[in-house]
Amino acid sequence: MNPPDTARRPVTETHHGVEITDPYRWLEADPDEDDAVATWTDAQNEYTDWVLDHPVRDRLERRFETLASIDEFGPLNPVGDRYFQRYRRAEMEQSVVAVRDAPEADPRVLVDPNTWGEEATDSVDWYAPDETGDRLAYGVSPGGTENYDVYVIDVDTGDEIDNLEETGRTHSLAWTDNGFYYVATGTADADEGGQLEKSVLYHHLGTEQATDRVVLEDVGETTWPGVTTDDDVLIVTLSEGWDRSEVYALSASDPATDSLDLSPVITDTEHSFAPHVANDRLYLLTDHDAPRSRLLSVPIEDALAGPIDPATVTETISESEGVLRGVTTTAAGLVAHYHVDAASKLSVFGFEGDHDRDLAVPELRSVGGVLGDDEGSEISYTIQGFNRPSTVYLHDLNDGEPTEIASIDVDVAVDLRVRQEWFTSADGTEIPAFVVHREGLVLDGDNPTLLTGYGGFRVNRTPSFNRFALPFFEAGGVYVLATLRGGSEYGEPWHEAGRREHKQRVFDDFIAVAEGLIDRQYTRPKRLAIAGGSNGGLLVGAAMTQRPDLFGAVLCQVPLLDMLRFHTFLLGASWTTEYGHPEDPEDFEYLREYSPYHNVEPADYPATLIATAEGDTRVHPAHARKMTARLQAETTGEDAIALRVRTDTGHGTGKSRSMIVTEQAEQWTFLFRFLDVRY
Repeated sequence: MNPPDTARRPVTETHHGVEITDPYRWLEADPDEDDAVATWTDAQNEYTDWVLDHPVRDRLERRFETLASIDEFGPLNPVGDRYFQRYRRAEMEQSVVAVRDAPEADPRVLVDPNTWGEEATDSVDWYAPDETGDRLAYGVSPGGTENYDVYVIDVDTGDEIDNLEETGRTHSLAWTDNGFYYVATGTADADEGGQLEKSVLYHHLGTEQATDRVVLEDVGETTWPGVTTDDDVLIVTLSEGWDRSEVYALSASDPATDSLDLSPVITDTEHSFAPHVANDRLYLLTDHDAPRSRLLSVPIEDALAGPIDPATVTETISESEGVLRGVTTTAAGLVAHYHVDAASKLSVFGFEGDHDRDLAVPELRSVGGVLGDDEGSEISYTIQGFNRPSTVYLHDLNDGEPTEIASIDVDVAVDLRVRQEWFTSADGTEIPAFVVHREGLVLDGDNPTLLTGYGGFRVNRTPSFNRFALPFFEAGGVYVLATLRGGSEYGEPWHEAGRREHKQRVFDDFIAVAEGLIDRQYTRPKRLAIAGGSNGGLLVGAAMTQRPDLFGAVLCQVPLLDMLRFHTFLLGASWTTEYGHPEDPEDFEYLREYSPYHNVEPADYPATLIATAEGDTRVHPAHARKMTARLQAETTGEDAIALRVRTDTGHGTGKSRSMIVTEQAEQWTFLFRFLDVRY
């Protein structure tokens, strides 16, 4: 079976004196509104079904169904006298939100998306208890769209107190006595760019949503607000991209009637500040004069009287060798989460910044969560690694060792070896990568190998357990996670070195690791696959167009690929601080140099599976459609170029268990087939 033919309907435009021809612009249309795009999409999915019709698929799907049908737990969230938690039992499609009256008590389910319909496509992506634990707000995402309806319930009775419809990309909500502040946006169904119309509002419980008071509006398209509260104080953060932010404050004992005029706390800075209010102080996690970050603090009354100069603020936790990723405040001290060589470390500090002790975290592990109550002494967190499933711990900082609350019970039938190796990039920079394979594996230069990474937006990729990779390990596979520039695993300089005009360094890092794996006799090009999603989809798209000879298979998920038009779709305009702006002549030049869609030319491309979703409200599916069409037209080889377009899901959050099993089975079937893995 051959891939569907795709009509060329060239659109030629001149940008900064350069003619750019787009042969597949018509594939940007919405399939619900354009029959030609809908028909083409159906034909591509049919072709992909044929590509993935392989004997290994049934065996993998049965195994994955078993691996997915296990209990999963998030950390406990201690609030007041209660403990909130997200978990999913083996038989559930979606995670629920529950509460316990004690850590060892049976959980009582508060929100259960599994009862909302047979398909279980709607999910609860976040929840926020008030500071007493008596009320709970949560965000419902229909079909993975990340455009939320917000509900409020009474924790004791489970009764609904209030709800707000279509608040957009509401990820930040902060409670007061009688209501909450929240960040609202337009929705993805609105006019193009609607999600970039942002505001900060106050909702008084029991009142009409239309009467919510405006705290801030007309926020710039590249700026994202965040809110946090304590007692009568509201702190608003305005983050410009991923490298700088401003902080504002408001004191309002009755936000329903009092003035809501924000006062500046920190402005006119080129650094990032993440605020938290506790102990009558404003804590600020920042990279100001600290590339690996530090913690500042100031009395809240001084912050309200601001603006303040960060250079004169008390330093509570100094910069250290590790990158300070977060600080959790408790009544017993401050818990700092560090990344050292892209793995986690936990330390406890006194309120004056004196180091008390380190908490036990095994080597090459990741800590997640780290939740605590400002008024209590307990914290909860998860620990996982490449060879260890996630385990939930509860630790009373005043009482000895952490207690294991729950763990994911996966039958890891193969002993895995994990180590960190270093590879030299094109400019001489040493790039670390985690290498994982079964113990005793003979490295003969012919091992099937999967290389992945991200490299952008300060995102840190750290050790994590992937149950669906177990069959690959059992079959002799090698998994490699590269720590690329563009993340912040080594602080803000590591991020800066891989953004905007330096983005090519990220691709060079990735290619250097790939070449190093071949040189070190792990694998060879035809048995080396690369995988990445979102910004990581851009990564593998650039790698395959720059070095099609280096790889045997490419898995490219929800990707950015047209870097001359990304800013015209959905959230794209907000990413120009990270990538640069195509309408700027200097930015245009380096974007054109690496834009995967614009660098497809006749070549023997590796087998490629591009996956996208019609409900993706972050990265437009047009990137995947257009790239598929161009690769299918230009490849001179015989390996498949396939596209999977899904419905009832989005960029990745809120997927049901069944959907995850299907996706994983398809992805690993593709890799097993084109890497010639025997299972």
